[in-house]
Amino acid sequence: MPALDYRTAFHLAPIGLVLSRERIIEDCNDELASIFGCTRESLLGQSFQVLYPSAEEFERIGARIPPIMTAHGSYADDRIMKRANGDLFWCHVTGRALQRADPHAAGVWTFEDLSATRRVAVELTPREREIAAQLVTGKTSKQIGRVLEISPRTVDVYRARLMRKYDTGNATELLQRLLGN
Repeated sequence: MPALDYRTAFHLAPIGLVLSRERIIEDCNDELASIFGCTRESLLGQSFQVLYPSAEEFERIGARIPPIMTAHGSYADDRIMKRANGDLFWCHVTGRALQRADPHAAGVWTFEDLSATRRVAVELTPREREIAAQLVTGKTSKQIGRVLEISPRTVDVYRARLMRKYDTGNATELLQRLLGN
């Protein structure tokens, strides 16, 4: 029987794990590669950007992480990510920095595929994906506006677009569709 050590636990974990440095994948486990539909080796040394639907989302989410991680010690959200074949899916992402004062310097990240319970049903723009990700957390337009650094009115405009795209009559129905109910 092989010895159980931290490296073995890392590679056999039932959730996607990444060790990063300056948003570059230093190491990851096979579960992460499986979630994103590629090989572990193809991810090593790559920027996290390869996992995002767009460079714009990579930059915007990357800019949101440091103040939250510095204040709280960790960062977590549900967001839409991109598999190697281009398919989009909901993913729960959690991270912790090795140095709280420099969150992107080095960190440990987990990725959990939520597509079994929540699917991306319509094509969304990068900003619509960000608004949808905030809506599923139960935030108000004002709170979303603060997080995304846009006006609450702009959030309402995007919420209305999402309601049209998901063919819903109200915010509750939209939330149910976004959550996969």
